[in-house]
Amino acid sequence: MKVSYLNDAFFSRLETLALNLRANLAGFFGGKHLVKTYGQTVEFADYREYMLGDDIRRIDWNLYSRFEKYFLKLFTDERQMHVQIFLDCSASMEREAPRKAAYAVAFAAALGFLAVHNMDKVSFKLMKGDKCEDPFGTIVGKTTFFRAMSGLENLEFDDDVDIGAAVTNCPDTGSNDGLSVIISDFMTDSDWKKAVDYLTFKKRQVLLIQVLTPEEDDPAYDGRVHLVDSEALGMEDPKNMKLRITRSMLRAYQEALRDFRGELKSFCNSREAGFLSVITDRPVEKALFGELLKVGVMS
Repeated sequence: MKVSYLNDAFFSRLETLALNLRANLAGFFGGKHLVKTYGQTVEFADYREYMLGDDIRRIDWNLYSRFEKYFLKLFTDERQMHVQIFLDCSASMEREAPRKAAYAVAFAAALGFLAVHNMDKVSFKLMKGDKCEDPFGTIVGKTTFFRAMSGLENLEFDDDVDIGAAVTNCPDTGSNDGLSVIISDFMTDSDWKKAVDYLTFKKRQVLLIQVLTPEEDDPAYDGRVHLVDSEALGMEDPKNMKLRITRSMLRAYQEALRDFRGELKSFCNSREAGFLSVITDRPVEKALFGELLKVGVMS
């Protein structure tokens, strides 16, 4: 049964927020993000001395009358950014846990809505296998965004995903022009670090969002169980196994998960990327308003 968080009330609660992107990103003309370069807005920023070839219409003649030197008026520059959302569409994101897929889609939709609400562009890159699908193209404006939402709600989550290959094989990632978000459980053998390195090489602001179920975060299994990998090729796949769960095994799992989260966070910090881990039993709004504010992506 499909689960969905997307409705009018969900999006209306987001309208007071904005994406907080780095000021040194280049972006495109016509947006709302202040950048460090000077541009053509009406908001005054600074003066500098006139140099040969400068536009004489920018000369401040009042300063010339006082100092008998030519000074140019400089104004702030505002740019439009491109937000790219890479969504893990592997089987582990939905099979046996439809709320996990819906939670991931809700996060993707929320970030996309914030982008178009603040006059930015957004694209949803659906990671499948070693490639990215881009079914909606580059979205500008709320009308086009809401048209794409029905397709996003009805995504199929299946097979495995190679995050590193999917991101690096993705065309048109751009350079120095916005935010790239990877949403996944990261429970994979693929090289997710390769994806982060590639996006930071492209001078994009990067955020990793790990989505886990309560059972993945703190399993309550006991006794003999048959564990089936949702991305396994068949029942005889070596990833599937029958075993007896003991307390020591649960402790070992929790320690391994804690170490893995630490590795994700440490690697992201070393690349000046953001990282957060969310559990699907927490209301989406609390995770959005709380965790994304903590990592500085929202303001």
